[in-house]
Amino acid sequence: MKSILLIGLGRFGKSIAEHLNRLGHQVMAVDKNEDRVDAALDIVTSAQIGDSTNMEFLESLGIRNFDVCFVAIGNDFQSSLETTSLLKELGASLVVSRAERDVQEKFLLRNGADKVVYPEKQVAKWAAMRYSADHILDYIELDDSNAVFEVTVPRSWVGMSVGQIDIRKRYNINIMAVKKNGQMNLSVTSDTVLHEDETLLVLGDYKTLQKCFHI
Repeated sequence: MKSILLIGLGRFGKSIAEHLNRLGHQVMAVDKNEDRVDAALDIVTSAQIGDSTNMEFLESLGIRNFDVCFVAIGNDFQSSLETTSLLKELGASLVVSRAERDVQEKFLLRNGADKVVYPEKQVAKWAAMRYSADHILDYIELDDSNAVFEVTVPRSWVGMSVGQIDIRKRYNINIMAVKKNGQMNLSVTSDTVLHEDETLLVLGDYKTLQKCFHI
């Protein structure tokens, strides 16, 4: 369990709060809008109404006590930038800030953000990948080079074992799991036989995955 400061309770910030709550983390939420704070009281450990661009207010929160500080402010980049900078100045160990455009990401990183999340861009990329090919069911980008795809079993692989396909040697791709009826089998061996009604979670270099699965 981690202690987390979440600044900004718009749609994105509230969604983060909901997920953190399910994961059992302690969340202190902050927003200058009283209605937003009131709406989040059931899903956070504590909440305060305040201006995150105010140094004294931020300092009163005890920034060094938080494992992670999320800056989820939307539609006010100046406030997001100032908050990010102040958090780092006050000794925040990890600051994760939201960007809406590429140029914002650059400014946030230069002004104290350790990591930048770009929800609109990330969701757009996921949607384009997911719905442009019938055999791609999910997609997670790990970094600029590697990704995890959930794909249907290619027709030519149906009835064959993982060892017979030899995907790791031929393509340098790892089959992490086999999924059927919502149940995931992580114990994949060379003897595991693939079936038409299954999907695969595969990990590898993005370009190699594209080539192997015709993405």
